[in-house]
Formats: sequence, C-alpha cells, structure tokens
Amino acid sequence: MALLLRRATAGIVLAASVVGCATRLPPPTIADPHSYQTTGAPRAILQLQKDLSTIFNAPVMRRGIWGVDVRSVDTGAAFFMLNPDRLMMPASNMKILTLAAAAESLGWDHRFRTVLETTAPVEGGVLRGDLIVRGTGDPTINTRESRAAAVFDEWAQALRTAGITAVDGRIIGSDQAFDDEGIGPGWAWDYLEAGYASPVGALQFNENVAELSVSPGASAGEPPIVRLAPGTGLTLTNRATTVPAGAERPRIGLHRRIDRPELEISGSISVDAKPLIRTVAVINPTAFFTQSVKDALVARGIAVSGAAIDGDDIAAESARAMGAEARLLVATQSPPLREIATVLMKVSQNQYAETLLKAIGARVGGPGSTDSGRAAALETFTSWNIPRDGYVMADGSGLSRYNYIAPSTIIAVLQRMYGDPVHRGAFLATLPVAAKDGTISSRMRKTRAADNARAKTGSISNVRSLSGFVKTRDGETLVFSIMANDFVIPSAVVDWIADLAVETLANFTRR
Repeated sequence: MALLLRRATAGIVLAASVVGCATRLPPPTIADPHSYQTTGAPRAILQLQKDLSTIFNAPVMRRGIWGVDVRSVDTGAAFFMLNPDRLMMPASNMKILTLAAAAESLGWDHRFRTVLETTAPVEGGVLRGDLIVRGTGDPTINTRESRAAAVFDEWAQALRTAGITAVDGRIIGSDQAFDDEGIGPGWAWDYLEAGYASPVGALQFNENVAELSVSPGASAGEPPIVRLAPGTGLTLTNRATTVPAGAERPRIGLHRRIDRPELEISGSISVDAKPLIRTVAVINPTAFFTQSVKDALVARGIAVSGAAIDGDDIAAESARAMGAEARLLVATQSPPLREIATVLMKVSQNQYAETLLKAIGARVGGPGSTDSGRAAALETFTSWNIPRDGYVMADGSGLSRYNYIAPSTIIAVLQRMYGDPVHRGAFLATLPVAAKDGTISSRMRKTRAADNARAKTGSISNVRSLSGFVKTRDGETLVFSIMANDFVIPSAVVDWIADLAVETLANFTRR
C-alpha cells in the first residue's frame, strides 16, 4: 500500500506541476468503518479511504467531476463514496444496463433467427420470382471469425438442395421486426460516418459498416482512387488530392453530409503511400444486407437477375405478395446471447448494444424500437427496485449524451447480476479483464489488479467510466463504479487515476 501511495503522490505532484496550483475537491463521503458487519480492523478501512481520497482529489481534476461508489459484494457495505448518487454521463457503461435488461428479458440462450423464403415456383432449377430474406436483428453475420462466409455458404447450399441454381427475381429484405430509426437519440452529427455509430436494423451485415479504400493517383495533383463497397447507399464526392512522394502520412478526412446521403473525402495522400482503409457506416442496413446476399450467392455460382432491395421500397402489390404464405428455404440462428454479449462488452460494440435494446422491445410486441426497448428495460429495473431517478436511458450503447446514470445505480445493477446464479457466471465472462483482454487489455499491467479486475469501460468526449469487480488481497470481492465527467485534461490521465484506484482496491487487506 505504501508503494502504491508513493506512486499516486508522485503522479499527482507531476500532474499538478503541469497544470499549476489547484484547490482540492470537496472531501468525499465515506462510510463509518465501525458500522461494518464484517470482521477486520477499522484502521485498515480508514487507511483505504484516505488513500482513495488522495487519488480522487488529484489537483489535475479540479475542474472535472468524479462519481465513485465502492462496496463489498457480500455485505453491500460501503467502502468509499464520492458523489455516488450524482447523475453522470456514463458513455459505454450504459451497456451494463442494456445487457442486464437483455439477459433478464431474453435469456442467455436467446438466438436471433434469419430466414430465406419465397412464394415463387421453381422451374428447371430457376426460382421464378423473388427470394425474401427476413430478419430479427442478428448482429453476428459479419466478417468477425468468418461467420458471414459460413452463413452464405449454408444459404447457397440450401438453395441447391431446394433445386435452385438461379434466381429470376429480386433479393428482397424484410426488416419489419425493427423500426426504421437506425441511429440513437442524442448521437452527434459528426458520428454519422463513423463505423462505431453504424445504424441498426432487423437485417445486418458486417456490423453495418463498409470498407472505404483510398489509393494515391498516378501522379501528384491527381485525385486519389476511392472505392467503396456496393450497397452502402452513399455517393462519393472526392475532394482529396495526391501529393508528391515523401510527404507526411496521409491526411484523409471523411464527412457525411446531413442534407443528403453523400460522403465527402478531403485531404491528401502521397503518390508513394499505401492504400488507406477506413470503415464507414452504411445508410440503409437492409439494402446493404440484400446487396451482400446477392453478391455472395453470385460468387457461389447462383445467378440472380434482379436487384437487391429493401422491402420498404417496393410497390404495394409486391409487399402484399411478401406477406402471403411463404415457403421456408433455410433458417439460420445466431450464436446465443452469452456469446454475443462477450463481443458487446469486451470490444464495446455499439451496434450489438442497440440491437439488444430493440430486441427487448420486440419481445413485448410490435416492431422493436429504442422507445419500446427502454420501456421494457425500465420495467425490469423497477422490478429490481432500482430507483427510477437514478438513471436516464436514452440509448443502449452509451453514445448518446442524453444518457445519465448515478454510480450507485451501476452498483445496484452489478450487484443484482452478481447475486443471481442465473446471471453471475455468464455476466462475469463478458467483462474485460485487466491486462488480459478487451478494452482494458493494456491497463493495470504488473499490478495486483492484472488478471483480477473485471470491468466495463466507457469513453466519449470528456467522459470516462470504469465499473466492475475486483478481489482484494484477502480474496474479498468488491464492486466499484468510477465515473469522470467534464474534465479538460487528457483522457489518459483520467484513466490512470481510475486504474490507480482499482489497483489500490486490489491491494487492500483487512489485516
């Protein structure tokens, strides 16, 4: 502990020397150690509280706000509290609430179902009509672990088994399981082109992102060569230029127009540079999905004569035909929620979170939407006696700056998941492990928190959060939520302070 405290003091002094003199934050609210029901020396707890108070009163955070709650999992006794009931922007710590609600509502074995069907006859190996793809939101048909290739292989084989070697019709996507509001409320405009803010739909391919390639032109002064995967719904405006060899690394900017589906490419790339690859969010997930299905079938030797389209865009008579009794050709199931949740939490995959929120809403009836998902989640949290004034849930991923959660609310949800044997093992398996995997794979290395702390990170501009579990030197499990808002210092410094606090908890002993 002394070594940790010296490290903390040195770090704080160094940071203070950078930003100048500063006043201390108000003292934190701390628990009375004499109120503890567990055995142990009150002196050790008082020292822990003193150490944490030193860490969170770092002068560099004088203009920022901390919200901290640390408790014993077994007894619920408070170890340390600093603004525990203050509503704060959580960033991706919102995913803790989303997953908890999904696990309770859908169950850890829930799978998303996608089907190929048709109402058309087969004549001489040719499907004389449209091939319909109907989805319920499966987010896993993507290039991660080559799952998309396996799914498309399965579909092509199923068509051949049904005697179909060509489709004389269209590929139509039916996405009625979800509404058409792809992005969440409160998402910033400058998120729109980013892969991490891809829209959500009932049919989803490659996490609804497409690969954009920018290669230098043949000579300086020429525009770069820009390629974008088909079916994105985006048109390209290339305002970039090729510059002479030896120039700085490529400076390519992407900007989605608000008034029309146009992606502007600006900046420069040197004539001797390697191609630059970026991922961009698609406009219409359903259209992107059906185009990808068409391309995959053609690549596997099944000709398709018609276009790939979103079922929402077809004429009324075609829509009625889609609603007629269809013949099932193949049904594909996603991996179970417990596997989906591991990607959601360890990678912090926003699209997965928004998908789960809509799936919760769809479970209660009608198209899945953010609104219906929030309503269903609220019912779950109310049944768990989570105070309604302890959170504002705007979306499922935490991208929205309309989200607010109190650290004490996150603690209550984490305690609920840990305390329920139905949820404990599956939920803990989803959390990133310090110095090992996920978003904290490079944090807390060579400390007692390494391969010990399991915690979900959160990160948007001027927001950092870290919430989860850690074992002390005595083997006691603590649950913690550390949130920082409104800071202007580098986020790496905020992360360092949070990590130091978790390392301090890992080093705590009652002896």
